[in-house]
Amino acid sequence: MNDSVTTPAGNGTNKPSHVAYQVREGKGDNKSFWTRIGVAWTSRDGKGFVIQLNAVPLDGKIILRLPEPKDNA
Repeated sequence: MNDSVTTPAGNGTNKPSHVAYQVREGKGDNKSFWTRIGVAWTSRDGKGFVIQLNAVPLDGKIILRLPEPKDNA
């Protein structure tokens, strides 16, 4: 994923504030599968997000999380 794009939020940084994931529930063992599908920036007015997706989940469920250090977002 190319995270070095010009921020669409105009918040002065190219670093996204959140990472977007598709989460699929596992069968039987209660494990879930997390797939990184995009990133999000806080909007200029701070009241929302600008989301850039590289994939769209079939179930329509997207989870936004703060980036972990290992995400290098």
